Amino acid sequence: MVLDLAQLSIWLGSLFWALGRVAGLFLVAPVFSAKMIPVRIRAGLVVVLTVVLAPLAPATIDPLSADGIATMAGQVLIGAAVGFTLTLVFEAVSFGGELVAQSMSLGFAEAVNPQSGSSSPALSEFYMLLVTLLFLVMNGHLRLIALLAGSFHSLPPGMATISANGLHAVAAFGTELFSGAVRVALPAMTSLLVVNIGFAAISRAAPSMNLFAVGFPITVSLGFIALWLALRSLPGAFEALQGHAWSLMHELVGS
Repeated sequence: MVLDLAQLSIWLGSLFWALGRVAGLFLVAPVFSAKMIPVRIRAGLVVVLTVVLAPLAPATIDPLSADGIATMAGQVLIGAAVGFTLTLVFEAVSFGGELVAQSMSLGFAEAVNPQSGSSSPALSEFYMLLVTLLFLVMNGHLRLIALLAGSFHSLPPGMATISANGLHAVAAFGTELFSGAVRVALPAMTSLLVVNIGFAAISRAAPSMNLFAVGFPITVSLGFIALWLALRSLPGAFEALQGHAWSLMHELVGS
């Protein structure tokens, strides 16, 4: 068998371009970038997906040339932009849980965030766990991989990358971090606001009552009831946020 260096360069280029997009996605995408997943498993998944997607990324550019380096940077940018868009949805839900925790006076109860490895309120982690399970149950991870595979047809390596308007759209989508958090937390926060207004009326009627001793357990107890009732709206809010994110991701890759 005669080894053709030109063909070998094309094969290596295909592997490099697929590796760039997959690695960019795994750097920032939720679930795939979770710190709780061992590095070896994540690296193995990157290698497997790279080998599977490599036939979809043929290119005649020399990966060791200046154009090849620029192409590699473009592939990483595509994967990272797609993953970052979806990450904003999860962070919006986590921020909403943090707002609810503050309203319930449970902001001091913190736990380690398995996604980022940092500390955040335990209620925020509870919200994050629920939406992660919803994402996996709805095959969101498979849909994300399918979107990445389809991007090699709409954005072939060396031919096109994400435009400046696309990057601006990703930055503008950052507003969903705040509006989505309010959408997630609003039902529980509204109920707890009514409770706090009731305590304000009690403090005016009985100024000698120690509301710090009485109000805290009542606020926490009623907060859990409001939280239980408000959880019914969480799947709908998460689905709406996901819908906007998927639309933007399809727009980014031109599919």
